[in-house]
Amino acid sequence: MSMAAGSLLRLLCLCSVLAATARPANVTIGALFTFDSVIGRSAKDAIELAVADVNRDAAVLNGTHLTVVAQDTKCSGFVGIIQALQLMEKRVVAVVGPQSSEIAHVVSHVVNELRVPLLSFAATDPTLASAQYPYFIRATHTDLFQMTAVADIVTLYGWREVTVIYVDNDYGRAALDALGDELEAKRCKVSYRAPFPPAADRQAITDMLLQVGMMESRVLVVHASPDSGLDIFAAAHSLGMMANGYVWIATEWLAAALDSSHPADPRTMGLLQGVVTLRHYTPDSDAKRSLISRFAARQGQNQSQSMNAYGLFAYDAVWMAARAIDQLLDDGSNVSFSEDPRLSGANGSTLHLGALKVFDQGEQLMRKVVLANFTGVTGHVRFGADGNLADPAYEVLNVGGTGVRRVGYWSNRTRLSVVAPGQASTGQLLYSVIWPGETTATPRGWVFPNNGKALRIGVPYRTTYKQFVSKDAGSPDGASGYCIDVFKAAVALLPYPVPVSYALVGDGVRNPSYDDLVQRVADGKLDAAVGDISIVTNRTRVVDFTQPYVESGLVIVTAVREKPSSAWAFLKPFTGEMWAVTGGFFLFVGAVVWVLEHRSNADFRGSPRNQLVTVFWFSFSTMFFAHRENTVSTLGRLVLIIWLFVVLIINSSYTASLTSILTVQQLSTGIQGLDALIASPDPIGFQVGSFAKNYLMQELGVPESRLRELAINEYASSLQLGPRNGGVAAIVDELPYIELFLSTNCQFRTVGQEFTKSGWGFAFQRDSPLAVDLSTAILTLSENGDLQRIHDKWLSPGQCASQGNDIGADRLNLSSFWGLFLICGIACFIALLIFFARTLRQYCKYHGDGDGDGEMDPSFPADQRSARRPARLSSIRDLMTFVDMKEAEVKRRKKMYQDSSVRRLDRSMPGSSVSGAPSASSFSPV
Repeated sequence: MSMAAGSLLRLLCLCSVLAATARPANVTIGALFTFDSVIGRSAKDAIELAVADVNRDAAVLNGTHLTVVAQDTKCSGFVGIIQALQLMEKRVVAVVGPQSSEIAHVVSHVVNELRVPLLSFAATDPTLASAQYPYFIRATHTDLFQMTAVADIVTLYGWREVTVIYVDNDYGRAALDALGDELEAKRCKVSYRAPFPPAADRQAITDMLLQVGMMESRVLVVHASPDSGLDIFAAAHSLGMMANGYVWIATEWLAAALDSSHPADPRTMGLLQGVVTLRHYTPDSDAKRSLISRFAARQGQNQSQSMNAYGLFAYDAVWMAARAIDQLLDDGSNVSFSEDPRLSGANGSTLHLGALKVFDQGEQLMRKVVLANFTGVTGHVRFGADGNLADPAYEVLNVGGTGVRRVGYWSNRTRLSVVAPGQASTGQLLYSVIWPGETTATPRGWVFPNNGKALRIGVPYRTTYKQFVSKDAGSPDGASGYCIDVFKAAVALLPYPVPVSYALVGDGVRNPSYDDLVQRVADGKLDAAVGDISIVTNRTRVVDFTQPYVESGLVIVTAVREKPSSAWAFLKPFTGEMWAVTGGFFLFVGAVVWVLEHRSNADFRGSPRNQLVTVFWFSFSTMFFAHRENTVSTLGRLVLIIWLFVVLIINSSYTASLTSILTVQQLSTGIQGLDALIASPDPIGFQVGSFAKNYLMQELGVPESRLRELAINEYASSLQLGPRNGGVAAIVDELPYIELFLSTNCQFRTVGQEFTKSGWGFAFQRDSPLAVDLSTAILTLSENGDLQRIHDKWLSPGQCASQGNDIGADRLNLSSFWGLFLICGIACFIALLIFFARTLRQYCKYHGDGDGDGEMDPSFPADQRSARRPARLSSIRDLMTFVDMKEAEVKRRKKMYQDSSVRRLDRSMPGSSVSGAPSASSFSPV
């Protein structure tokens, strides 16, 4: 009996285990979307086809039948909640949908409570990916990637500002924020936001577009739903906003709307000419073509309906859920539901909330879904680490004619490219786009806003040197000056009108702070600032400047006094070293010329005393080009020409330096440049509101205690008082101010060089296109001479403008002339080398011809001939005697020796004679 009872117990346990592990005969999933919508019409058939394919595939669910229950949300969040609750009553294990981001937000709270995974094929709101919605799984790509693609297109064409037209709900606002973040990362921005209600009528859309048309940006990004978005382009076409100069970029909703109808409606295409849009990229495959073919076959007589990309994502979403359910069942899990204690007390309610059950295996199923890894009709389906579908990609389309053409692709790996994702890039980003107005020229992307608002221009209210810019009660603009005229002339060159309104900045008592003026522009309190505004580093960080219209830089100005002349002033042009080298070269060149001319020029011969006087006279008379001795040798003339050139340069330099010394002014403080200024402990003045204070303190390390803030009309008195009497040693200010100051104050001068290089420009808010266009206009003013004419009108030179800046003239030293002396010295050395080589050659030849047989000229007495031996000729004394001998005498004696040699030869041969010459016997010895 006990054995039978045990066997029965084991049989019951086995049956219970088999019952627990057996696959259910049927599993139900839900579908939640708007049936009568562009997305819903594609999704409905795609979901039904997917369920049929799953049930037909024996490798999935292994005999368990998949059933889908669809509920119509009717594009309403309230209806969506009700339909979702009704769907939960039917014990669904997963929900495919919804298509709307705003419905997904509210339904996510329901599925979170009941632990039912929600696989949305069209809710692209990026905020749905937050941890607040753990059971929401996006089976399509988030708008984060789409907005990155839009930002890349905007950046590619160099546009800086866009206007965003968007539906005012969760879907539109989240996309707007995502686009704003992407543009900001690329130094672009959303300049105007144009929301419209989800159910806006044609008049509301028209009113919104009228406001858009008055804005500056002409780059319009439209983010709407496929059902109502075309109304925007219909209204824009009627307002003339689809013309040349506009840029329209639509997100993927437009491609979904166009793909849903086949063939395309010609009237619709006529509204969209030149529009750029995106479409989800799904690679071609047999499965995709088969699905599209079967979808078309289901339409029957309604062949105008075709499948869009959201239908493909809906199809893959069903397969994603089916595969996850199959894996859950393979793991031995069952499908069971339990009551929620928090809803059990609501059974008395007419809402029947007690009928809602919690899916016990919901969390396990959700984990299976996010591990999906298969190839669907949209391509490779898998999730990344961020919970979004991996490898997002879009096609970039351009509407033109009666259809659309693909001009490129975008993916998060390769960004913009003309080749499909996964292929090798060619380097080209996009093909040519035909923009509104049937032009391929890239639109500028902005115009001056036609909203009746004038450009708010900040103008410094200067109290000194009002020639630059200041208040002018008699001017209709309220301001005038050099800077104002340059700005007006530049604006007049722009191809569009720019209404402006000038606002004075300052109290009229002292010059305003220019840093504060620039900061007002950066803060948006002013649109621009026009005036004598220096372009410095800290200002360029917060605003954009135009091309400089005035070159500027910091200079040092100090007081000077006349320096009385000295009786020995004529010695000061040259340093002692220069005087010594110059005098030495006079003597050296004179000696060289004497050596070269002595053998051939009678002017350089005579007694030793006369020759010494000649050398000195010739040397120093060349200083005045007054030498009377002529040079006859080639080498002498060469040396003399080079030396006279050197003398010319020295004379000219001496004359200029002496003139400067005799008229020189001496600095009152001894400051001769920037280094002396920094080393000095004396106070330094700077102009009120100038950036010079910060530069001296931060860049040069000058203590603030040494700095004195001065108005320009205090410059003269402060410099004249000097540092010992309460004044300043020097003033540091910008060159244009100093030039104007010195034009009427002759007792002051600048010292040293400009130690900054900058300029004056007009300041605009960051990324303002006006800054670029005005820069081009300023360059045009400079090229055609108008800029100089405006300068001459306002900043004419004063009575001191023609005076030189002769301060602390330096003495000329050897370093300025050593090159000349080197050239002259080399020329002399070469000339002497050639001279002595030629003389030595003559000496050797003279010795060989005259002494080979121990005889000399027969005209010499016999005792002298016998006395000249070869040994004596080789002595230094004989060589010096030969060098001192006149060259003509050497040639004469050589000729005589040759003649005597001929006569001796005739005597040695009896009976012979030379034709035309007497015989040797006719000569008697001398």
